[in-house]
Amino acid sequence: MIKKNIKINIFMLVLLSCTNLFSQQNHQLTQYMFNPISINPAYAGSRETISILALYRNQWAGLNGGPITQVFSIHSPMKNENVGLGFSFINDKIGYENFSKAHVDYSYTINVGYETKLAFGLKASLTSYSLEQELRNAAPNDLSILSIKHSWNPNIGIGLFLHSSKGYIGLSAPRILNNDYSETEDFSTLEKNSYYFTGGFLVNINYNLKLKPSFLIKQTNGAPISYDLSAHFLFNEKLWLGSSYRFNQSAKGAIGAIANFKVSKQLTIGYAYEFAISNLGYYTNNTHEVFLIFEIFKNKKIISPRYF
Repeated sequence: MIKKNIKINIFMLVLLSCTNLFSQQNHQLTQYMFNPISINPAYAGSRETISILALYRNQWAGLNGGPITQVFSIHSPMKNENVGLGFSFINDKIGYENFSKAHVDYSYTINVGYETKLAFGLKASLTSYSLEQELRNAAPNDLSILSIKHSWNPNIGIGLFLHSSKGYIGLSAPRILNNDYSETEDFSTLEKNSYYFTGGFLVNINYNLKLKPSFLIKQTNGAPISYDLSAHFLFNEKLWLGSSYRFNQSAKGAIGAIANFKVSKQLTIGYAYEFAISNLGYYTNNTHEVFLIFEIFKNKKIISPRYF
């Protein structure tokens, strides 16, 4: 019990002292490659199906105050197949902070090669931010906390997505505006900008085995560049098995193991297990992430499975 309390206290100390006061980051996912629309609006409709995703992530499971992320998204091409629309709702709880984010995504796709397409995307979002009353009660005279009120703030984002059946690259900025959740000039609670560069490609090893390496590079204002590297093997068009490694310029980061199974043409389930390999790993538990993807095929000519 003593060790657990030490963990909790250290976690909360790190959480509350890591910025000027608080700063909002985009949610972090191990299986980002299966949900690109959360960071890139140009992905909307690119799978040429109605694609529905539900995801739950418990970071540092069992540790009070550890980040909890819940994601729901749906996107689809429209009657004009060059146009894609999407909607996402993301709920983040990080220590005493609570974020609820609603996103609407629009994409327009043009052909730039025989089977290569380039999509342009726009994202409109609305974010609710609040602090739990428990923190306010614990520091009733702290002006930096009292200055933060529950609020809803709009934002916009942009993205590019170049893809074919062999691979993809994407560049996006999900948030462009710098919103400040504090109501006083003495303290700042900023919604920081993040920029993403993603990519992946497919290697046919033999008829029953494929390899898909992918990467994500994230730059957040005021933070070190973060790198996510992953590789997945696909067995018999049914089972994905892979691993991931996340790190930045100042920390070793985390290692993850990923498994995804295609139950049917429409349904895919996924699980990721991640553990920290930095010094923080001594104080934290491991991370679990599960998702479900259900797709409705409107066009019978669509090839299944889709790799990107």
